[in-house]
Amino acid sequence: MREFIYFSNKAVTSGNYLSGNLMRAGRMDIAIHVLINSLFLSHKIREKTKVHLVFNGPPNPPQHLIIFPDGKSSSGKIQLSKKDVAGLIKKMLYKSSPNKITKVEEGYEIEKKSIFKILDELEKENKEIYVLDARGEDIRKIKFKENSTPVFVIGDHEGFNKKEFKKLLSYGTSVSVGKQTYFASQVVTIINNELDRQGV
Repeated sequence: MREFIYFSNKAVTSGNYLSGNLMRAGRMDIAIHVLINSLFLSHKIREKTKVHLVFNGPPNPPQHLIIFPDGKSSSGKIQLSKKDVAGLIKKMLYKSSPNKITKVEEGYEIEKKSIFKILDELEKENKEIYVLDARGEDIRKIKFKENSTPVFVIGDHEGFNKKEFKKLLSYGTSVSVGKQTYFASQVVTIINNELDRQGV
């Protein structure tokens, strides 16, 4: 099992705000690429992989989208295009409720919850939390336990401010995928590859 948390401080938090140009919707295009690279393999969806999208932009932050199809889609088909994924996120944002978690369909839920409350819950579940940082430990030097559930926290193109990052590190370890600066979606692919090689 593996989990990814993608945080965007500007991604819009209402379905009404998600239309047309995805870049102008708080760089929703980045979130979509992260989701695709987290879950999709050639001709199938990854099993035992959960994605948390945490959006903190206008007009109704924070929104926590939980995506866990676990190897299958509810329609029986794999919807891989950016348009399909944008439509899914838009549908989920429309279903958000201020006081409860809402099941949009099988494997897709949404709630109003901050990234730190999410991490509090994951920490209580004894999950191993890793924060992506160029100065962190090389991921290739980390030996992940076979039955563990590593959780990887990834920021958008603007990253986290110093206060946020310091608080994130109180939950776990900083980890790096190399000296180059990659797109968030590429970081996810590198992590998936490393976990696949280790059999996690």
